[in-house]
Amino acid sequence: MSGGRVFHDPPEKTFEDFALGDVVLTRGRTIEAADLHAFAGLTGDHYPLHVDEVHAASTHFGTRIAHGPLTFGIAVGLVGMTNFYGDAIVALLEIRSLRALAPVKPGDTLSVRAEVVGHEAGENPKYGTLSMDYVVSNQRQEDVMQFTQVMLARRARQGGDDG
Repeated sequence: MSGGRVFHDPPEKTFEDFALGDVVLTRGRTIEAADLHAFAGLTGDHYPLHVDEVHAASTHFGTRIAHGPLTFGIAVGLVGMTNFYGDAIVALLEIRSLRALAPVKPGDTLSVRAEVVGHEAGENPKYGTLSMDYVVSNQRQEDVMQFTQVMLARRARQGGDDG
């Protein structure tokens, strides 16, 4: 063995590893027309604005646009790919104030800025609550979606307790 550092995937993290104001910036992810069709097939949401270019061309958008829940899912996935949360997150508790601000069209590249805006230890010594403000932007730095995600996070074991 070389004696080098060992990195875990996901990184070992707990609630205490996060602080108000911590920010994660993601890489980009280009949305393709195939993503719209795959999402429609997965969810059954074949609304023409998302999957019918002829229909969508006649709307004020001028082309197909991504489903709002697809944009949300891509945003959550982009942050997840950073391993920012490591293995600390136990469960999603709530999505607050989700707002679609601008259409996402095939060819747009999305990235996310997420910031810790809530960090509550709570009464249960095993868990804390993290609140993250997500801002999803396109390649022109236009915000296309915003929301707050509230999650339950595992706390560090407190001395000698078995569970």
